[in-house]
Amino acid sequence: MPETNETLTIHRKALDINLNPTIYGSFAEIGGGQEVARNFFQAGGASGTIAKTISAYDKRYSDALYSGHEKAKRYVSRERLEVMLEAEYDELLSFLNETKIPGTKFFSFADTVSTLNFKKDNISHGWLGVRFQLKENAEPNCVIIHVRLHENDNLLQQNTLGVLGVNLLYACYYLWERPNSFLQSLLDNLSIDRVEITMVNMNGAELSYVDNRLLAVQLVKNGMTNAIMFDRNGQVQEPDDMLYKKNAIVFRGSFRPVTYVSVDMLKSSFSLFKKDEDYDKNNTIPICEITLNNLLSEGDFDEHDFLDRVDLLNEMGQNVMVSNFKEFYKLVSFLNQFRVIKLRLVVGIQTLEKVLNGKYYTNLKGGILEALGALFHENMKMYVYPALDEKTDELITTKSLSFPKSTQYLYDHLLANRFILDIKNMNKNYLRIHSEEILEQIHHHGNEWESMVPIFIAKRIKERKLFEYQGED
Repeated sequence: MPETNETLTIHRKALDINLNPTIYGSFAEIGGGQEVARNFFQAGGASGTIAKTISAYDKRYSDALYSGHEKAKRYVSRERLEVMLEAEYDELLSFLNETKIPGTKFFSFADTVSTLNFKKDNISHGWLGVRFQLKENAEPNCVIIHVRLHENDNLLQQNTLGVLGVNLLYACYYLWERPNSFLQSLLDNLSIDRVEITMVNMNGAELSYVDNRLLAVQLVKNGMTNAIMFDRNGQVQEPDDMLYKKNAIVFRGSFRPVTYVSVDMLKSSFSLFKKDEDYDKNNTIPICEITLNNLLSEGDFDEHDFLDRVDLLNEMGQNVMVSNFKEFYKLVSFLNQFRVIKLRLVVGIQTLEKVLNGKYYTNLKGGILEALGALFHENMKMYVYPALDEKTDELITTKSLSFPKSTQYLYDHLLANRFILDIKNMNKNYLRIHSEEILEQIHHHGNEWESMVPIFIAKRIKERKLFEYQGED
């Protein structure tokens, strides 16, 4: 690898790989992504890199080559990509392993992509991956990414895929020891306006040090995507796979730590959702969302703090989303691109007051009217958890709020049409619990905090010394 800090051109990256006598492999591209191998041919010296290329554009050919595995029925899917990588890599070794030049490190690159169709009414996205050796005769490593294509032209999207594929293969061999540099290099000679990387997974003997959860959050932090998701097992998932045509109930919080209030908000809001006449238990996904701002500590990303929170939420059986959305209307827009059927946002009463505050929407031409129009989509309702007036011991609910006259009309409209609903079956005893006080007690070796969080959360905090817990004095 040339020792330079400059961003190398795609031609230069492809040429560097072609001139490396130890890198040798195959390219398999189906669907719209058929431009990667072409970049290596055009760079020159491709005979030193390419053993085989295949472009199975016809679905019948693709089925014949890659549908031998039951889980690979969808053409543009992670499952199909994994079957492609396995089939191509195994074929490469079976044909060439005995006759290879000493020092050769094999790779197989594959992609399966849906670019913009003639009517321009489809979702343009795809999966790309590389199975590759870093040492001769070693077990392979694997990197898989999912991308969304934003350009409104098929030829531009194909060119973008060609650039992205070269960046990916180059990073696998030259940047594998620096995960964040690896990620950022994927957009060399590209921009977020052209392509969005929504998921990355790295695994293998040499890549075992990589924590794919942190890698996913770096995608958001680097501005390479707006949100990433973890399933309840802590595995990074592509949002489309988890959300497509599902009901979703989303609870935004810091979860630092999870308290009895957090648990009560989850349970009581879900109980309210179950009363919906079209509620479907088997098609509803709960999501705990953490905004990127809640992951920043004094201007820096606290990796351990993030993992602690995800682990605790996963142990509660919760899916987790990390996003860069400050405004709720942007979150709703993001979720609705996956054709979510019913969407419910769970907020506290103080948060609702901020949602109805026009000062947060001065950047919009239509101001608060534009924001609320985008937020309260026809499939969306907001569930509001009350607060407690600790002086009067009275509940503060949606009926307790008042706003300037212009905003009050909008608010009354939302209430009358049941876009905003009070959560009523909550536990009033929990409303005096505040996470800031819990953290303060943890930091100062108090023990009253243990009564404010679920038993197993308190146990985990003490066992793992989470949130700077040092034990009691």
